[in-house]
Amino acid sequence: MPRPSSPCYHSIMKHDPSLTAIEPGVSSRRDTPRIGASPNMGVYIHIPFCRSKCGYCDFNSFSGISQLIPEYVDALTREIELRSEGARQRVSTIYLGGGTPSLLTPHQITGILDACRAHFAVDPDAETSIEANPGSITPEWLRAIRLAGVDRISMGFQSIDDEELRLLGRTHTARQAVDAYTMARDASFWNVNIDLIYGLPGQSLARWQKMLEEAISLSPDHFSLYPLTLEETTPLCHAVEAGAVPAPDPDVAADMYTWAEERLGAAGYAHYELSNWAWPGKACRHNLTYWRNLPYLGMGAGAHSSIGDYRLANMSLPADYISSLRAGRLPREPNEEISRAGRLSETAILGLRLQEGIDLNELQDRFGLDAAKVYRPEIEEVTRLGLVEQDGRRLRLTARGRLLGNEVFLRFLPKGGSARPEGDS
Repeated sequence: MPRPSSPCYHSIMKHDPSLTAIEPGVSSRRDTPRIGASPNMGVYIHIPFCRSKCGYCDFNSFSGISQLIPEYVDALTREIELRSEGARQRVSTIYLGGGTPSLLTPHQITGILDACRAHFAVDPDAETSIEANPGSITPEWLRAIRLAGVDRISMGFQSIDDEELRLLGRTHTARQAVDAYTMARDASFWNVNIDLIYGLPGQSLARWQKMLEEAISLSPDHFSLYPLTLEETTPLCHAVEAGAVPAPDPDVAADMYTWAEERLGAAGYAHYELSNWAWPGKACRHNLTYWRNLPYLGMGAGAHSSIGDYRLANMSLPADYISSLRAGRLPREPNEEISRAGRLSETAILGLRLQEGIDLNELQDRFGLDAAKVYRPEIEEVTRLGLVEQDGRRLRLTARGRLLGNEVFLRFLPKGGSARPEGDS
């Protein structure tokens, strides 16, 4: 989890938000809630395969096991069938994340999407997103998945600087990243996101500014900008600890974030979430499901779900996941039931990530708890510190609060609660 002074409390829930969900007064449950009782929901599908593991990544992803992909796709389609329970639950968004979903063939992607449409009531205008590594796509692949119904693509640039890409352990070059973007446009993708990481070891503000200017010149529909987080188990963290790589400078990272916020605003992008900017109408609808704490169903190895009062998780190892479904069993870990106070806490913290903030009246209608009273001392404190502002019954982060988000979020944890370690776009 980022330090409270981190420039931006980002979450790898960009891929799967339950990895950063709050863990308030949880009781373990083994019965599975029926999704048929839930309102319109999003579907997240995890593809855990990579050509190589990036030096900063602690996602549930694996290299060297690509031979399992055909069996894994078969298992996924089986899980989709089992999870639907014949309820034809309405689905408004589908998101294929990873890992590297672009390692799958168009035929495999089509099969997964066809299974979703067969077993869920997928909206005709559902947003269907896929993450892609610029080094693993071709024009033919892009055209084929576009015909399969994928309309939004998130390009994992991370940088447009070859030296920085080598530091991060990425397998593509800056030239390949730009070419991949052009290919996606040529394939008629209506919404293209570019992921970038800032606050890298040795990265100067001037270098970051030059790179972001180059990215803006491409005119993507959406930007996801994340500060580097050194996760304890990653090679990059070990390199920093050993002194082989300089430690990131949080003050420089804060300057990068502030400059990006101003520059993207001047370019016409709306800053709708702490780490995300978009042209009007191009915000990621799937990730908004997470930030508004609405129902979502995660399928695939290590995927998480949020259904009503329950948080569900799948077993993490792809081989175990495949074996479970081959035997006709759902690949689940024990469920967690979240208290009403816990759900209020989750919803407040996630909602404060949004530029619009949270509506205290809506929270009261939703949970029957008046957040203004429940969190009165905390709201008064963070308001006095200049981290939040209140307009009537709407509460949102200030510019200072966006730099010090953790200072706010930690205060909204239930008493005795704690934030889980971090894992969109």
